[in-house]
Amino acid sequence: MVVHANLFGRIVRVAKSYVNQLVTSAEDPERILEQAVEDMRGDLQKLRQGAAEVVASQKRVQARYESSANLAEEWYLKAEKALKSGQEDLAREALSRRKQYQDTANQLKAQLDQQQVAVDTILSNRRTLENKLQEAMLKKDTLKARAQSAKSARAIGDLVSGLNTGSSMAAFEKMEEKVMAMEAEAEAIGVLAAPSDEMEARFAALEGNDVDSELAKMKGALTAARGPPAALPPGRPLKDAIDVELDELRRRQGGA
Repeated sequence: MVVHANLFGRIVRVAKSYVNQLVTSAEDPERILEQAVEDMRGDLQKLRQGAAEVVASQKRVQARYESSANLAEEWYLKAEKALKSGQEDLAREALSRRKQYQDTANQLKAQLDQQQVAVDTILSNRRTLENKLQEAMLKKDTLKARAQSAKSARAIGDLVSGLNTGSSMAAFEKMEEKVMAMEAEAEAIGVLAAPSDEMEARFAALEGNDVDSELAKMKGALTAARGPPAALPPGRPLKDAIDVELDELRRRQGGA
């Protein structure tokens, strides 16, 4: 009976601690869950076997008790019969046999009472463990999914924490500044490397354009100032008319 009590104590400890093992153990939580359920199944099977053995033993003791009690009763009846027939010595012997069987029956009855308590305890513990196992099987898949999710989240967290984004961005910014400096240097070299004659030709073209423009403006101003040529006075000789026009042109130029 002590062996069966210790067995159930170990089973109860397994049922209560398998979640704690999941949290504290460094092993794979999914494997621990599967192993915990298998251990509970194995322990339940042992408990069922132990209960069957105790019940079988109880039946054997019950049969011995009933047999001893019946023999004690039979020897008591024989003692009465012997005493009625005047055979007191035979009656005494019959009562002595009755006492032996009655003592045996009393011992077996005490053993039966103890076994009954043990059987009731084992059967109650078996039902408790069966309920625990059923609950564990229902929760197993949920706990496995949660464990897998926690593992994935932890892996992502470790990956993110291991990234040095600050130094990476600083390297990008440094390279960007270097590229911009290289581009500015290349542009400056291109400007400085332009042929001098080309630059002079460009400036000459600009100056030439300015001169032509200025000359055109001057011509336009003179033409506007002069106005249209005056018509020759009617009936005047050509030479006189030319002299008059020259004088008019001189006067305008002198006034300008």
